[in-house]
Amino acid sequence: MKLWLVRHAQPLIAPGVCYGATDVPADARLTQATAAGLAPLLPAGLTVWTSPLQRCHALAQGLLTLRPDLQLRSDARLAEMDFGCWEGRRWDDIPRSAYDDWTSHFGAARFGGRESVNELLQRVAAARAELQALGQEAVWVTHAGVLRAMGLLEQGHTTLAQAPQWPQDVAGWGEWQVTTLQAPSSSR
Repeated sequence: MKLWLVRHAQPLIAPGVCYGATDVPADARLTQATAAGLAPLLPAGLTVWTSPLQRCHALAQGLLTLRPDLQLRSDARLAEMDFGCWEGRRWDDIPRSAYDDWTSHFGAARFGGRESVNELLQRVAAARAELQALGQEAVWVTHAGVLRAMGLLEQGHTTLAQAPQWPQDVAGWGEWQVTTLQAPSSSR
């Protein structure tokens, strides 16, 4: 079963600012361009699962405007990682000791005190498992962190220990990729 993984358009925030769970809008023109490029490619009747953050929700709404046959579902499990007290701060203003602690305990450390990478992996895995159980193709409109987590889950990783394991390559703003999910095997 196919899953379209779509990253939101470029957010309207100053470069160099940590904004994971911060609810900032994306460029409206680029959001509409992404929706216009993706809408004709999608099969009829899909559910568009979206992060509740406005930079994703606007793109999902754009898809539904172009494709009224699609269904909308907001899912907090598709939100970007929450960087707690570092949200809204410039990356270069965050103390080096915070980075060092995060990278030395990468999977378990709660950078900014709110959420760890392994917690992000767990919530994305739960959303993925639900989708697999439904056995339906879908679209996820989401963030880079969720896309990276999905890449790790597709490789069989459910936890992460070291920072170098975190994928560096990810779809750009307003880009998408298609992955094939296996339906769960039935037990006897």
